[in-house]
Amino acid sequence: MSKLWYREAAISWNEGLPMGNGKLGAMLFGGVETEHLQLNEDSIWYGGSQNRINPAAKRNLERVREFIFSERIKEAEELLRYAFSGTPQSQRPYQSLGDIKMRFKHTHMSYSAYKRELDLNTAVASVEYEMKDVQYKREYFVSTPDQVLVIHLSATKASSLSFDILLTRERFYKRVDAVGGNTLLLTGDLGKEGSEFAIGCKVETKGGSLQILGEHLIVTEADEAIIYLTATSTFYHSHFKEYVLKVLEKASHKGYELLKQDHVKDYQTLYQRVLLEFENQLEYESLPTDERLARMQQGLEDVGLVKTYFDYGRYLLISSSRKGTLPANLQGIWNAEMKPNWDSKFTININTQMNYWIAESCQLPECHEALLDLIKRLVKSGKQTAKEMYGCRGFVAHHNTDIWADTAPQDIYIPATYWVMGGAWLCTHLWMHYQYTQDKIWLEEAYPLLEEGVLFFLDFLVEKEGQLLTCPSVSPENTYILPNGTKGCICAGSTIDNEILRDLFEAYISAAKLLDKDSKNVQAAKEVLEKLPPLKIGKHGQIMEWLEDYEEEEPGHRHISQLYGLHPSHQITVDGTPLFADAAKKTLARRLKWGGGHTGWSCAWIMNFYARLWEGAHAYDLFKKLLTQSTFSNLLCNHPRPNGEVFQIDGNLGGANGILELFVQSNEKRTVLLPACPKELGSGFLKGVKVNGGVILDLAWQQGKLTSIKAYGLAHQETKLKLHYDKKELTIQLAPQEEKDVTSLLVKV
Repeated sequence: MSKLWYREAAISWNEGLPMGNGKLGAMLFGGVETEHLQLNEDSIWYGGSQNRINPAAKRNLERVREFIFSERIKEAEELLRYAFSGTPQSQRPYQSLGDIKMRFKHTHMSYSAYKRELDLNTAVASVEYEMKDVQYKREYFVSTPDQVLVIHLSATKASSLSFDILLTRERFYKRVDAVGGNTLLLTGDLGKEGSEFAIGCKVETKGGSLQILGEHLIVTEADEAIIYLTATSTFYHSHFKEYVLKVLEKASHKGYELLKQDHVKDYQTLYQRVLLEFENQLEYESLPTDERLARMQQGLEDVGLVKTYFDYGRYLLISSSRKGTLPANLQGIWNAEMKPNWDSKFTININTQMNYWIAESCQLPECHEALLDLIKRLVKSGKQTAKEMYGCRGFVAHHNTDIWADTAPQDIYIPATYWVMGGAWLCTHLWMHYQYTQDKIWLEEAYPLLEEGVLFFLDFLVEKEGQLLTCPSVSPENTYILPNGTKGCICAGSTIDNEILRDLFEAYISAAKLLDKDSKNVQAAKEVLEKLPPLKIGKHGQIMEWLEDYEEEEPGHRHISQLYGLHPSHQITVDGTPLFADAAKKTLARRLKWGGGHTGWSCAWIMNFYARLWEGAHAYDLFKKLLTQSTFSNLLCNHPRPNGEVFQIDGNLGGANGILELFVQSNEKRTVLLPACPKELGSGFLKGVKVNGGVILDLAWQQGKLTSIKAYGLAHQETKLKLHYDKKELTIQLAPQEEKDVTSLLVKV
C-alpha cells in the first residue's frame, strides 16, 4: 500500500500534501497550532475571454516567409515580433482560490507522536499527534461525487477541540459573510471581464459551542467537528453562491461517514485498475518519505519509492483531471500564487500532452476526457485564428492556451511563441483515445476535429524544392547558429513539426478508412505525407533538429524536440529503424554531456527516450536523477527558476509513464514486454495495464525474465494482439471478454 508520510508539518507550500477531485484542490500543511490549507478551484483564472489575434499577421505572412527562406532570420523574427504576437501578448493566468486557516487553542502546546500522511490507496490525508494524554486526529479528503472538501476533527477526550476558522484570499475578493450560524461565504470576482466566484465553509460539531464573529467562525470545547468546504465560479454556475450553499447543505445532510465511503469508492474505481509491485518494496516502509528520498539522494536504493512514484502519478492525474473539469495545467490544479510562473497555463508544446501519457495505458480514459473536451473548444477558437492570422481553413493553436481556449500566440518569446503545432500535437490524443478504447461511435464524433487539424496544414504548408514545410515555425524552445554566426530560432520545417504531422495525417487517414469517409481532403493528406521532409542524421551522428545541420547555441537544451519520433511517437524503434535509433542514442548522449535533463520534466522525457531505446539501465539512472535532483520532499517535481524552484506536474506524470515504459511498450503494430527492465526492478508484477488495441494485460517477472502473461479481451468486439518478447513474437486472438493465459506460448519454461 503506497503512502506518503512525515514526522513534521509542512513548513512551506512545496512540502504540503496535494488533494483534489479534478475541480477543487487543496495543499495540506498539517500544523498543530495553526492549520493551513491553500485552496484551488480549476476555473479561477483572472480575466475573461478576449480576441488577441494580431490584425497585421495575415498581410505579413508571405514577407516573413521570404525572410526565412533567404536566411534573413533577424528580420523575420523582428517582423514576427510586431505582426504576429498576440494583442495583448499574454493569455489569462490561473490563480489561487484562497486559504482556509485554523487556529487551535490547545491548553498545552508540547506535543508528540506527530504524523502527517497521504494514503494513495484511498486519497485520504490525515494528521495525528498527542498532547497531554489526548490523541488528536484530523482526516481530509476531496470528494468527486459530492464536490466538497471534508475535514473531520476528533480527540480522545471530550471538549478538547477549540479553534477558529478564517477564509481568506491574498487579494481580489469582496467580502466574507455569515450565512446562518455555522457557514462562512467568501465572494469575489476575477477582474472586470472575469468570472465571479464563491468559497463556502460550513461547520458542524458534537458538543461545545459554535459562533461567528466578524469573519471568523469559532468552535469552543467540542468533542468532534466536521468542516465542509466547496467553491465554484460563474464559469460553471451562473448562480454560483446558491450552488455553493446547496452543495454544503447536501454534504452536511449526508454526513461524514457516507461522504467518505462514496469518495473512497469513486476514487478506487479508477486507482485500483492498475497494480505495480516489486520484490522488497516494503523494506523501508517504516521510514518517512522525506528520509527515504534523502537516502536515494545519498546513492542508496529504494525500489519501494519507484512504486510510490508510479502510484503518486496516477493519484495526481485522478485528483487534477476528471470528466467535466478543465485539464491538468502546468501545476495540475495546485497553485498558490496570484501571478504564477508561466501563468500556470496549459503549455502545449509538450507539458500538457505529457500530463496525459499515462491516461489510456493506466485505464484512466475518464481523466483524459478533460483534455479531449478542451480540444473541442480549441477547434472553435482556432478556426478563427487560422483564418484571420494565416488565411487558412481548419484550426490552429500555438504553444499555450488558457481556460478560454485562446489559440493566438502567447508571449513575445521568439524560441516558442510562433510555433503552430500545439493543436496538431493535441489532436494525436484524439487518435490515442480511440486506439485504446476501439470506440467507433466516439471516433465518429472526434473525426471532424481531426479533419480541422489537418485542413489547416493542407493550406499552411509551403512547397520548397519538392518538400512541404511549416513556415514560420521553431523547434521548441531551441536556438541554432547559422554558418555566418547569426543566432536564430525561426525556421521552416523543423523535425518535430514533420514528425507530428506524420502522426496527425496518418491518424486522419486511418480514421477515414475505419469510418468509410474517403474524400478530397483524405487524398490531399496522403499526398502531403509523401512530401514531408524525412528524418536526417547530422554531423555528430545525431537526429537533425532542423532542415539544415546547424550548431546549437545550447547543446544541453532541456527540449529534445527532434526525438518526438522516438517518444511519444513510434516512428523511431530499435529494431524497425536501427540507424535512427542509434542516432537517437547519440543525440541523447550529446545532450546529457552538455547538461541536458536539468529540469524535472526534461529528465522524465529522457527517461522515456531511453526506455524506448530498450536501455533500462540508462532509463533507471534518469529516474534516479529525477528523484534526487528534481523532486521536493512531498515527491512533487520541481523546476529551477531564478526566484527559486517551482512545482510542475509534468515531471511527475511523465516520470510515472517512464516507469510503465520499462515493462510494456505498445503501438498499433505490436506490444513489447519487458523491453527495458533494469536489474534493480528485476522481480515484480504489473496488473491491469491497457495496450494499444484495448487489450488489458497482467504480467509477472523474476530476475528480469517474464514468468506469466495473461490477456483480457475487449467487452464489445474480437481483438487481435501481437506480443513481442525476447526476440519472439506471438499473435493472439481474443473473443469479447475472453481471458487468455499465453505464458506457455511466449515464455520458455
